[in-house]
Amino acid sequence: MSLHWEPATERTGLLADPVARAVPHVDGVEVAEIDPDLADTAAFCERYDVRLDESANCVVVAAKRGGEVRYAACMVLATMRADVNGVVRRHLDARKASFAPMADAVELTGMEYGGITPLGLPDDWPILVDTHVADHPRVVIGSGVRRSKLAVSGAALAGLKGAEVLSLAG
Repeated sequence: MSLHWEPATERTGLLADPVARAVPHVDGVEVAEIDPDLADTAAFCERYDVRLDESANCVVVAAKRGGEVRYAACMVLATMRADVNGVVRRHLDARKASFAPMADAVELTGMEYGGITPLGLPDDWPILVDTHVADHPRVVIGSGVRRSKLAVSGAALAGLKGAEVLSLAG
């Protein structure tokens, strides 16, 4: 089944509230409605004929140092894994870094688990964009909810407020 892409600014009902507020400030964002039961990357890619290297995941990381917890988002292609305990931890100058608990990620972002995206994240969060994502002409990412996906250029993701481009793989 193919996806029907439309300008995200015209279909804000398919977006989480923080994402809907962010998309007007990002060029060329498109949205497509999907089956929410197929939102997880592997199932989505198989059903909608999207290659894994065209899909990017946003993982929320909790970085701890001296009793303080800071959050960040990492954008990596679905074919890659972010080196959270190495590259990400060192970049965030943390003693320990790990994937944020699901309940915390959902509460802090205002987005559904499995749909978290870098558009609309809290302003003080760093967004670490892997070089492979930043160089990609168009990646499919979450929309803040499980019932849709966004398509956006890697350059647009790299240009988000708080975004930093680096090699996130270990």
